[in-house]
Amino acid sequence: MSQAPEGIDADAHEALVGEFGMRVGRAMGWPPMAGRAARLLMLSESPMTLAELQDALDASKGSVSEMTRLLVTNGTVERYKEPGQRHFVYRWRDDAWIGCLQHIVDTTAQLRELAERAQGRGTGMTAVQQLRLSEMQEYYRFMVSSLESLLSEYTAARASRGTRS
Repeated sequence: MSQAPEGIDADAHEALVGEFGMRVGRAMGWPPMAGRAARLLMLSESPMTLAELQDALDASKGSVSEMTRLLVTNGTVERYKEPGQRHFVYRWRDDAWIGCLQHIVDTTAQLRELAERAQGRGTGMTAVQQLRLSEMQEYYRFMVSSLESLLSEYTAARASRGTRS
């Protein structure tokens, strides 16, 4: 797990780190193992191999592989090979929160597209069904537009601060 900074109570640090990983994972709808892996990678100062993650999480290769794939898909972690190395490593993205929000925008846009297709195909449905499809389409159009604005605003604010992570 992560090491407590000098002068910080190790047990208190570990409790905070554990709670953080659990709450982030739960809030994102991830399995507990993904929250633990996110916590580990977020607080790691260097990239980690799959084997290092397995050891640190005391988990199987398959479980860690599945959880890292989930974190990569959700935009918070990147997988890459360092020059001259045989194995892939994983690290918390410098722009993880932008990646996370971009993932939310993308998945919401997929639902908007579904709503638009359903609306177009719903011409023979009852008035109630057509209304519900119309409301779904309106909702997802609103959500995508709002999320894209948030992403743009956050990205600009982050850039103006010169924030790296």
